[in-house]
Amino acid sequence: MTLCFEDFPPGRFGSYGPRHVTREEMLAFAAEFDPQPMHLDEAAASRSMLKGLSGSGWHLCSIMMRMMFDGYIGRTASLGSPGVNELKWLAPLRPGDDLTLDVDVVEARVSRSRPSTGIVTFKGIVRNAAGEALCEMTSPIIVKRREAAAG
Repeated sequence: MTLCFEDFPPGRFGSYGPRHVTREEMLAFAAEFDPQPMHLDEAAASRSMLKGLSGSGWHLCSIMMRMMFDGYIGRTASLGSPGVNELKWLAPLRPGDDLTLDVDVVEARVSRSRPSTGIVTFKGIVRNAAGEALCEMTSPIIVKRREAAAG
């Protein structure tokens, strides 16, 4: 079933995961996209403010996006997103972390300029197995309304 605007009332939407993160994938992502020493080199990472090897925040965002897609976006009548309202990296991603994603709908409103669509704003929080919040993102998605999706 395709999820439409009407399927996203404000409140808790769902939880997804766990997703295991390996040291090898962290290093591969960092080598290609974010080759800072704290993401690639154990010794340099231990001297950094992160006190050990940590995954790139952009890697964490990529994992979060995949979890959102697999969890609900892939079956949503989404027309895209105008961007991210807020993104915070709260604690480092570590090799071996098992991640979960909690998603809340913080706002759902019908678009004034395109009433066949609605704007659903989600807040996602990624946590490690200890429950520590690593990343928090608030982002709107433009979603077809049920009548528009059926037509």
